[in-house]
Amino acid sequence: MRIARLQTAAGPQYAVGGDGGWDHIVDPFEESLRYTGGATTHSEAVFLAPVRPAVVLGIGHNRTLNDHPLPIQAWHKSVHTIAGPGDAITAVRGQGTVNAEGELAVVMGRTAANLTADNALEHVFGYTCVNDVTNVDQNAVDERNFQGKAGVNYTPMGPWIETRLPDPERVAIDVYVNGAAKATSGTFNLPSSVVDCLIYVTSWLTLEPGDVVMTGAPATVVPVEPGDRVDIRVEGIGTLINLVA
Repeated sequence: MRIARLQTAAGPQYAVGGDGGWDHIVDPFEESLRYTGGATTHSEAVFLAPVRPAVVLGIGHNRTLNDHPLPIQAWHKSVHTIAGPGDAITAVRGQGTVNAEGELAVVMGRTAANLTADNALEHVFGYTCVNDVTNVDQNAVDERNFQGKAGVNYTPMGPWIETRLPDPERVAIDVYVNGAAKATSGTFNLPSSVVDCLIYVTSWLTLEPGDVVMTGAPATVVPVEPGDRVDIRVEGIGTLINLVA
């Protein structure tokens, strides 16, 4: 099932995708979906970021940071950086290389604390594409990943949430810039698995429905310039498209 968040004349609206278009719903995180009776055709659909989380976490597989091995680590990314499909990424100028990072994002569906390998995926609502935009040269002076990841629209998500992904551990992720393939990889190349990420994060922090965990960039990091079009294609979900301004 695909869940989107659409711009409508009445404001942002969650909707379920179908053959005829998008049927509006009240709240995608309710146990039983309530349909409003409204609908948007495919041709009229204007997609927003598919969720408005209270928490967005990135995963750093920082195994050589500071010349000593470190285990899996997580960091907060501001929700104020979230953008939707088609929104322009405002590249911070004069602060080094700007990278697009194609990743699989996990959207939580239930309150999650101290998850295990057996129950982690039971707490997942679905998955979406995310571009973890980064001024990578800032990493050398800011190990907390704040400066390089705080730009305007530095976290595009979308175009929708896919609730039925057969195996999140084996999902292809491709990055295209101006139509040319620049990176081809997938979650199967992550040092820590999707489940590992969820176990680690929830061992320290309780997540709530709608919160997002970006699972890391498995060699899907590509430098971009103003004027570029960036496509993040995640197998089984779709393609997230944004321009760099």
